[in-house]
Amino acid sequence: MTDATLPTPELPPLADRAIVLRARADDWRDAVRLAGDALVDCGCATAEYTDAMIRMVDDHGPYIVIAPGLALAHARPGPEVRRDGISVVTLATPVAFGHAHNDPVRVVVGLAVHAPDAHLTSVAALANVFNDSSAIAAIADATTRDEVRAILTPPEVVA
Repeated sequence: MTDATLPTPELPPLADRAIVLRARADDWRDAVRLAGDALVDCGCATAEYTDAMIRMVDDHGPYIVIAPGLALAHARPGPEVRRDGISVVTLATPVAFGHAHNDPVRVVVGLAVHAPDAHLTSVAALANVFNDSSAIAAIADATTRDEVRAILTPPEVVA
C-alpha cells in the first residue's frame, strides 16, 4: 500500500453571517430559529425553511440532538433551500431539547441542502469532525468565527 491522501467529504463554505457565537435562546425553538436565521442571513434558505426545521422537531421529537451538547437542525429539501449551506450557533447558556441522553445543547448546526442525496456529503463531513469527542466543546467555547472554521476543517488523512 502506498501513501495517498484520502478524499474527505467537505462542508459547504461557512460565511461569517452563518456563525453566531454565544447567542441567547430561551428554549429549543429559539435555538433552532437562530440556526435557521443564520442560514437565511447567508442566503442559503428562506424563513419558511426555519419554520420547517422547527416543525420537524415538533413532529418527530428531539432526534436532531445527535450527540451530547449538539443538535443538527434541518428540514426536508425543497424550494425553501436556495443553496446548500450550514450554520453554526453556540449558546451562551445551554438549552434542553427534551432528549433523554444528549441534553442540554450548547451547539446547534443548521443544515440546508437542495436535494435529498446532497445531505449525505454534509452529514459525512460533520461526522468526521465530531468523531473527535472534543470538537463540540471546542466549538461551544470558540470566541471567533475563524476558530469555528478551523475546527470544522479537519486535516487531510494520509493512508
